[in-house]
Amino acid sequence: MRHGSLTNPSTDPTQRNRANLEGKGITMRLIIMGPPGAGKGTQARHVADRHGIPAISTGDIFRANVTAQSPLGQQAQKYMDAGEYVPDAVTNAMVRDRLQLPDCRNGFLLDGYPRTLDQVAELDDLLAGLDAHLDGVLLLAAEPEELVQRLLGRARTEGRADDTETVIRRRLAVYEEQTAPLVGAYEERRLLVAVDGLGEVDEVTDRIHAAVAQLRSESAAF
Repeated sequence: MRHGSLTNPSTDPTQRNRANLEGKGITMRLIIMGPPGAGKGTQARHVADRHGIPAISTGDIFRANVTAQSPLGQQAQKYMDAGEYVPDAVTNAMVRDRLQLPDCRNGFLLDGYPRTLDQVAELDDLLAGLDAHLDGVLLLAAEPEELVQRLLGRARTEGRADDTETVIRRRLAVYEEQTAPLVGAYEERRLLVAVDGLGEVDEVTDRIHAAVAQLRSESAAF
């Protein structure tokens, strides 16, 4: 974790890794997917820091737009205040705007997008417009029963009374239903790499770094 507001590219790992990527002309445009309880957010930060790319979650994008009261944020706020689903068109536009910012020039790690096959196609179109392509999709895999126990333990520790076993199992089932089509689509394109998401944080991080190195090697060969 970095501390302080001043960074030196020679000492700050994220800035240094970004500078190294720029010097070598290397880009890494990635997606990370994983079920609730798999530690996806933690691992996304590790990957981003290691490879000098921003970790971008749809939650962060929504919050930034709503807080800034951007036109898209105002649109999203209306739907959220009414308890309605924010249309894909608004989400897609937010993601499009975010990926065109300068810090994404050498790549990014998307978390929470795409969620549907329509959004997969939208992301393809977006990247094509930037004369870019997706380098890989990291899938954190874990046994459902292990995740149930992990999430139940977290609920007890953090006092989340609403996170009952029934609720947790439903969340995991919804995740499987939503991601199965995406997994199939990216497997067919040979972009998907599954990583064992269970174990100590550092162990999982090492597996992910190995998977990214594999993707980078295959991308360079292509």
